[in-house]
Amino acid sequence: MDANTNHEPEKPKVTGPHRLLFIALGMLSLALGTIGWVMPFVPTTPLYLLTVFCFGKSSRRLHKWFLSTRLYKRHLKNYVEKRTMTLTTKISAILSITVFMGVSFFLMSNVPIGRAVLAVVWVLHVIYFLFQVKTSK
Repeated sequence: MDANTNHEPEKPKVTGPHRLLFIALGMLSLALGTIGWVMPFVPTTPLYLLTVFCFGKSSRRLHKWFLSTRLYKRHLKNYVEKRTMTLTTKISAILSITVFMGVSFFLMSNVPIGRAVLAVVWVLHVIYFLFQVKTSK
């Protein structure tokens, strides 16, 4: 299998203490993403993307393991390989982003520039998921 097909790094890109930091961050994002299955306001897909990134940077074994899990195959495989998502995953991502940015928007009532930046970032996210990411079955 070609290295570009299975997204396996040749070797960890980060070494030393930073490697441990990336492994810990990958484990944390994996745990939080899994909690998102039960708590709908926790963004599963972005957290799993962070897991793939962190494991890919720090541990070939953990990266390979995560790519073989049902979690990866169900939530990320199509996105990583084909830049497509199921309609359910797209809706989940948009709703999660909307909730988190909405809370932040509300909390920034005294920071109009912050609110404007959040509004622009939110609009760009929605446009990206609606028009750039293709919907798969």
